[in-house]
Amino acid sequence: MNKILITGSLGQIGSELTMALRERYGHQQVIATDIREADHPVVTSGPFETLDVTDGDAMQEIADRYQVDTIIHLAALLSAKAENNPQLAWNLNMNGLMNALEVARKREAKFFTPSSIGAFGPTTPKDQTPQLTVQRPTTMYGVNKVAGELLCDYYFERFGVDTRSVRFPGLISYDTEPGGGTTDYAVEMYYEALKQGRYTSYIAAGTYMDMMYMPDAVKAIIDLMEADPARLKNRNAYNVTAMSAAPEDFARAIQQHIPEFELDYDVDPVRQAIADSWPNSIDSKAAKDEWDFTIDYDLNKMTEDMLTQLKQKLVLD
Repeated sequence: MNKILITGSLGQIGSELTMALRERYGHQQVIATDIREADHPVVTSGPFETLDVTDGDAMQEIADRYQVDTIIHLAALLSAKAENNPQLAWNLNMNGLMNALEVARKREAKFFTPSSIGAFGPTTPKDQTPQLTVQRPTTMYGVNKVAGELLCDYYFERFGVDTRSVRFPGLISYDTEPGGGTTDYAVEMYYEALKQGRYTSYIAAGTYMDMMYMPDAVKAIIDLMEADPARLKNRNAYNVTAMSAAPEDFARAIQQHIPEFELDYDVDPVRQAIADSWPNSIDSKAAKDEWDFTIDYDLNKMTEDMLTQLKQKLVLD
């Protein structure tokens, strides 16, 4: 990867991945784009362009101007927001992806876009969900992700585009606040533990979902993009995970550092229905076998780091 174009660079993944790639490949080698500008190091530490990914011509012009050879397409509407506006979700998630793949095809660029555990549905095996299994999601976000996996496979088989992807679980980050995902309760819980000493979860007790700390997610993207293509069989997309946890598991981990922290529940039926349609835990063996996927953070190590980082952030804010 010599010149990397990132869409959605101010989002939850993009804000941290952009900075990690600039540190690794050089600040001028990573072109960040988003539909908006913000007061953030992503905008000030290297090239930044305002881009609406539904405008394919604008994306092509930026890619050509910077002579990019790698595209990391992150711009998307997340699961809960997508249910509130399914038409917008289809337009942004699918037409934006098609535009990005077309630019990759024309530039013969390497390509990454994330899929999600949202690509699974209620008929998918719930425990240790295998790499290849039933994918019949019941959400617009899930439909977008399954279609996206197939579309990336098509561009690899039909046009030879080097497409790669992972199915991310819920991602937990201290850098960017929650952006409308079903698993965002976990991020919110850490914030509220420090601010209020209590949290009301919109996801019910006993609801297990896979999660991952953002440093491990960033590492997974970079490791996959740097992997030998000859080893890759399940390109679009690999199961990856770090932990399977329910709200009370996060609460217990937080209470090791804030003993007085309290958790209660006010379940949101829309987001709970989404969570109930997803796996309890997934099997990441294919990622380990084909590109040596590993993690650095379990629940307790992540909790310690999240609370440390958020204390500093909340003081600065």
